[in-house]
Amino acid sequence: MKVYSLSGRSGTGKSFQAINLCKEKDIESIIDDGLFIYRNKVISGISAKRQRNIIQAVKTAIFSDDDKAEEAKAAIARMNPESLLVIGTSDEMIDKIVARLELPEPSERIYIEEITTEDERVIARKQRKEMGQHVIPAPTFQLKKQFSGYFMKPMDAMRMLKEIGTKGHWKETAQKSVVRPAYSYLGKYKISERVLSDIIDCIGADMGCIRQSDKLLIKENREMKNEGIELNVSIDMDYGEDLPEKATVFQARVADEIEGMTAFNVNKVNVEVKDIV
Repeated sequence: MKVYSLSGRSGTGKSFQAINLCKEKDIESIIDDGLFIYRNKVISGISAKRQRNIIQAVKTAIFSDDDKAEEAKAAIARMNPESLLVIGTSDEMIDKIVARLELPEPSERIYIEEITTEDERVIARKQRKEMGQHVIPAPTFQLKKQFSGYFMKPMDAMRMLKEIGTKGHWKETAQKSVVRPAYSYLGKYKISERVLSDIIDCIGADMGCIRQSDKLLIKENREMKNEGIELNVSIDMDYGEDLPEKATVFQARVADEIEGMTAFNVNKVNVEVKDIV
């Protein structure tokens, strides 16, 4: 396996440039902030960007936890990539990650100053400092569970068609995501249950056949380490409607709208038709 490294100061656009670099050098996989990403898919790890403070984020990024390091090593061995890009803030950090994951020494060390202009780095630092934005070189839908309740969006403008390697000549769309970690928030936000209830009421009113939803229970999924919420909703429906069909449509809309408007990952929506009116 050929190992590359990409290093540079925090907030200079390393993760943003990673996909471009992988395309240019035909690199199959990435180690970035605690994640092992293979061919644009998150295979293992917990992103450092979901930690509550910078110290914990750094520990996650260098795989200081033995279990996470073993998990990453096993995933790398299983996928057996021919090439790997390790991203870090310095050569020292890169070397720590390489040692923890028992990887070969980087055969090519690349620095962010070599592949970006000063203007590009200034823009990246401004987005990090003023907007708290961090880039993850992976599709948003693969990160949704890890970042339930965090502001996150796909970088649709940065999609590109990428052909990796010669085996099978397969192609995929390489994507990036933008997230605001808890430790970089410019203030905190809280979404009350009343807001979720109002969203659900609006969905019911829009469908026309649902008269009211007067019961909403919310719980975090403890088995999934708080990686989302579960909603229990009781509703009244009009007489004569196809209850299973309308309830299924309502269930799907509740999950989609709440995820889209609040950034919470909705693991389950349980709908109880309490009465026919």
